[in-house]
Amino acid sequence: MFFMNGEHKHEIKSDLKGGFGDLDFKYIVPTDMMYGAGNFYAEVTFKPGQSIGLHDHVDNFEIYYVLKGEATVVDGNEERVLKPGESEICANGEFHSIANKSNEDTVILAIILNKAK
Repeated sequence: MFFMNGEHKHEIKSDLKGGFGDLDFKYIVPTDMMYGAGNFYAEVTFKPGQSIGLHDHVDNFEIYYVLKGEATVVDGNEERVLKPGESEICANGEFHSIANKSNEDTVILAIILNKAK
């Protein structure tokens, strides 16, 4: 199956997990086609000042991969600024957050996969 430009579903999610702003989620693979392997695989755009608040992962894990801009990511008790080509993995049972503290848009790929049983 192919998904061409313009065919991806977009969804605006507001103030996620106690964060700020209206984030644009562009689903790379439709959620219903993850076949139980995970929750979503999406390109997420953060305007300056937007964020996803601190949250944990239970029975799943999440990967952030920065495509554009800078993302300030908290992973457990550590905070780093990630740039294009850099990534973070929040393991099952851990917590993280992400924010755009820059003056430019930040774009990431995010995927939540279920913990193997």
